[in-house]
Order: sequence, then structure tokens, then C-alpha cells
Amino acid sequence: MMYALYLSAYHERRFWFSNRQELEREITFQGDSAIYYSYYKDMLKAPSFERGVYELTHNNKTVSLKTINAVQQMSLYPELIASVLYQATGSNEIIEPVYFYIGIVFGLQGIYVTALFVTSWLMSGTWLAGMLTVAWFIINRVDTTRIEYSIPLRENWALPYFACQVAALTGYLKSNLNTYGERFCYLLMSASTYTFMMMWEYSHYLLFLQAISLFLLDSFSLEQSDKVHEVYKIYIFSLFLGYLLQFENSALLVSPLLSLVVALMLAKCLQVKKGTFIAKIMKVINFYLVCTLTVTLNIIMKMFVPHKEHGHMLKFLEVKFGLNMTKNFTMNWLLCQESLQAPSRAFFLRLTQSSVLPFYTLVLIICFFSMLQVIFRRINGKSLKETVTLEDGRIGERPEIIYHVIHTILLGSLAMVIEGLKYLWTPYVCMLAAFGVCSPELWMTLFKWLRLRTVHPVLLALILSMAVPTIIGLSLWKEFFPRLMTELTELQEFYDPDTVELMTWIKRQAPVAAVFAGSPQLMGAIKLCTGWMVTSLPLYNDDDLLKRNENIYQIYSKRSAEDIYKILTSYKTNYLIVEDAICNEVGTTRGCRVKDLLDIANGHVVCEEGDKLTYSKYGRFCHEVKINYSPYVNYFTRVYWNRSYFVYKINTVISFQS
Repeated sequence: MMYALYLSAYHERRFWFSNRQELEREITFQGDSAIYYSYYKDMLKAPSFERGVYELTHNNKTVSLKTINAVQQMSLYPELIASVLYQATGSNEIIEPVYFYIGIVFGLQGIYVTALFVTSWLMSGTWLAGMLTVAWFIINRVDTTRIEYSIPLRENWALPYFACQVAALTGYLKSNLNTYGERFCYLLMSASTYTFMMMWEYSHYLLFLQAISLFLLDSFSLEQSDKVHEVYKIYIFSLFLGYLLQFENSALLVSPLLSLVVALMLAKCLQVKKGTFIAKIMKVINFYLVCTLTVTLNIIMKMFVPHKEHGHMLKFLEVKFGLNMTKNFTMNWLLCQESLQAPSRAFFLRLTQSSVLPFYTLVLIICFFSMLQVIFRRINGKSLKETVTLEDGRIGERPEIIYHVIHTILLGSLAMVIEGLKYLWTPYVCMLAAFGVCSPELWMTLFKWLRLRTVHPVLLALILSMAVPTIIGLSLWKEFFPRLMTELTELQEFYDPDTVELMTWIKRQAPVAAVFAGSPQLMGAIKLCTGWMVTSLPLYNDDDLLKRNENIYQIYSKRSAEDIYKILTSYKTNYLIVEDAICNEVGTTRGCRVKDLLDIANGHVVCEEGDKLTYSKYGRFCHEVKINYSPYVNYFTRVYWNRSYFVYKINTVISFQS
């Protein structure tokens, strides 16, 4: 509750939200966030819930010349649920829709940190670890969550459920759990896994990494196979239920998660009783068998199940890892996005300054090497102890610890390649670091290795498990608490009068049936603030929309007026909006500006041994159209402008002029 209230207060201070008009509030939703919230508004305006769902699943009022199932393509289940709750609870008489919407998201963030708190508590046995986890999470929130930048993002709705699933899985894997606790963890894990899968289209990839972690845990016989295979059943149930309720979403059937789980089930059928010579051989080849079956099944599923190929994702990965070169605008534009590049030094510096990264590294090293000890002991035929005591100093024998070690290594490996994935990894960095410094078992494991004899190791481990987190907590309080309070006392302001003026002009002057073209980010704002139809959207999971975005961006290239006119009229565009910030862009990295990427794609700049300009008989369209001379005036008429935006009406012409 405290964290949710903190987010609400910070959001109010940052945007001065309560003193804004509705239009100014909506402008604070940027890019794809604007699209998600616009559909929430549409659901509230619908005469009934059934009618609203039908209009979203057969939506032809968003993108020109395109009918889409918005619920399936954009995972709009959070908006459906929020709209139902808003009307069913009678909140329309108490609170404005926007406050209800962001209040739900902030509440979910409170559940998020609570789940991390519980996970750390379960692993360490002390609430101090939970408190330290939450403290590190909030202090490093720039790297743990994107809630303060884009509230309606799918991950902000989904990751709290994943955190609950991880907490339930942690409890479920514990060896000393009673029957009722095990049953509760299983039910919570089932519900949160399915909900997580419904909230985010990329959820099955994250669950795929989790399944790999459980497979490795099971391969080394570090936990009873029955428990792990019960989790596999939850995956299969969630995938097929999600497939049915997500309008037969074929992406779930061809997902690597389903192929892996089915392969694991088949591999289990081939296993024989323990203790035999054949069983030991099967243990050796089990890893190879599962990998082979997974790849084979995935290929077969893709051959027989009709699905949309996300070719741009594969091409992006090829270019990202240097396996291919391309001049394609979309690929290069994605590569230039900060969230898709490798983490910056500032990211590691922030984690180090808050002390979470050094302690995480220490905890990970100790747990990892302790895990290796257990694996080698198992390979040599030594049985594991049923109950591990503090004096044993074997933290690597606890299955829930091993799962988290493997999982955080997998997430960290991805975060080292793509910075945007740090939001999946950093929260568990905070959790694992807090668990480690508060766990007497971890300190005892370290002392066993050091052969400490001068002081009783158990007593010292107990003292350090309380003293170290206390010292860390006091230092964090002294350094960061004043900063957090300052953020709540400083009144910031989101000031964008040019965009407000543009939206006001559209609502007053443009025909209701008008279609607007411009940058995808601006089109999202227009869809939310005015409801008018647009030619493109800031979504990157659809090849057709990506192609539209590239075509519309040609207004910032060195193309003729006739070429631009043909592109715009092919999408039935009535109005074109040119943004001065893109046309005269100077602030971003050279070679990553939109106009630079377009010149490369169109062959107007060749990047070989330095930039070499090539001839183009046309000037940059966004500059030339502002001068109002022929042939531009024959195709486009300026009807509105301010400091940031120039709006042109697309003329109806009989013939083209050269």
C-alpha cells in the first residue's frame, strides 16, 4: 500500500495531474501507451460490454483500410477487465476513469514488490530480507520498472503476476513444506501463470526461460521430479486455455515453451528406474534428447499450425549479433533504440552506487559454487541429505536456491545484450542480493570454505545475517531517503502547449471521417485524444504496421512530392502532419536520426569508409513542402501550423506533375 501510494503521489507531482484538463492528462500517455488507454476509453463509451468487445475484435476505426482484432493483437485484456470493474463497482460516480485506470496499475505494482518481499523472506527466513529487497527495488526503480514513464505498458500489468508466480514456485520447491502449504502454492502458481500469460503477448518467452531453469534443476536430481513435472502441467494447461480464450492464438501453439514442455514429458517416459546402468546412461543423454525433441517439435508445429511469422524479429537478431548487414529502415531504426542496445555504463554505476550489484555478485558466486559442489557430489554417487542444517553450510542443496541461481543467470545473460530486458532481471537482482546477506546459511557456507576456526562459525553467521542488512539499510536510509522525499515535495510540470493546440484544432476543424498520417508516436496520441482514424500505430509486432510506418516516415526523406502523394493516397490519407522535431533532428546519435536512416535505406547515403553523399534531385520533403512552391502546392495545402507541427491537407488532383 505504501509503495502504491508513493507512486500515485510521485505521478501527481510529476505531471500536476489533478490540475490538468482531460486533454492535457491524455497527452501524458506517450507512444503505445496512448493506444492501450484509448481502447479503455472506447470500452467505457460502448453501450454494453458485449458491444464494446465486438467493436474491438472487429476494429476498423483505428487504422485506415485495415480491420484488426485489437484484443488479440494488442493484448487488451487489462483494459477489458478495468472497464468492467469501473462500471460494475459504480466507480463512475466516485472517481474519474483515468484515476481508476492508473490506480489499478499502481496497485499491481504494490503487489509486485509484495511478491518480491515474500520471495526473499521465504528464501532467507527473515523479514529483513524482504524489507531490503523493497528498499533496493524502489531506490533503483529507474532500472527495475518503467511505471513512471509508461503506465499502461503490458509489462506493468503482467510482471506483478509473474512475481506472484515466482513467489509461489519458490515456496512449492521448498523441501520442508507441509501439504496445505504445498497445495496453496500450487493453486497460486496455476492462477498467476495463466493470468500472466493472458496479460502479455511475450509472457511465454519468459516462462520458457523458467522452464529451462526447472529442467536443469531436474536434470541434476536436485529436487523430486514429480514437483517439477507438476509445474510443466501448469504450463500446458495455461497454454491451451490461453489459446482458446485468446481467439485461438496460434503463437502459443508454436511457442518454444510448449515444444520444450512436451519434449520434457516425452523424455520422462523414456527414463527407467534409478540405480540401473541404463538409467545412468539415459541421464547423460537426457539433455541432448530434450534439446533435439524441442527443436524437432517446434519445427513440426510451425509446419502444420498456421501462424504469423515475425520475420522482422529474426532479421533484427541477425543484424544485432553481426550475422548480417542491412540497409532496411525498420531494422536499423530498431537497432538505434536505446532499449534494444547493450546496457550502458550508467546502468552498472547506478546499481553499484546503491550497493545492490556488489552484494548480488557475492551472493551469486557463493550460491553458484555451492551448487556445483552439490552437482559433483551427486555425480560421484553421494546422496543428498534429507534435511540440511545450518551447521552443514550447504546452501546449494536447497532446490529453490538453485532454481533462482539458474534463472537469474539466464535473465542476466539476456539483459547484458538488450538493455530493455533489464526490467526483467534487476528486480531479481535486488531480491537475490537481499536474501543472501540476510541468510545465515550463505554466511555459513562461506565460512566452511574459509575453514574459520577463531570464532564459532554458526554464531558469526547469525550475527552477520542481522548486522550486515541492518548496516546496509541504515546507509541506504541516510543516502537515498532524503532524495525520495525531495521527489515528492518538488512540483514538476508537463508542459506541451503545441500538442494541446494541435489536438484541439483536429477536434474542432477536421471532418470526423478524416484520416491522419505522421509519425507513429504522434498517431497514437491522435487516436487517444481525438478518436480520429490514423494510417499507422506505434506497435512493432505486426509486419504490415511496420511497413506502414516505414512508408509514412518517407515524408522526412529526399523523395519527390509525387512519390509522397502516392504513398499517402494509397492509405486514403486526408491530412499529413510534419513534426519539426523530426525534420530538424540534431540531438540523437549521428546515423540514428530518422532522416539519416531513410537516406541510407533509399540509397541517398552510402556508409562505406565514411559517409558519402549520393545524388538526389529532390530536396528533403519535410523542408521543401514548407516553402509552398510547385509542385508541392499542387498536392498539399497547409491548413494549420504552430512551432512544432505543420498540418497539410492532401489535395484531390487529376494528374501528376513532374
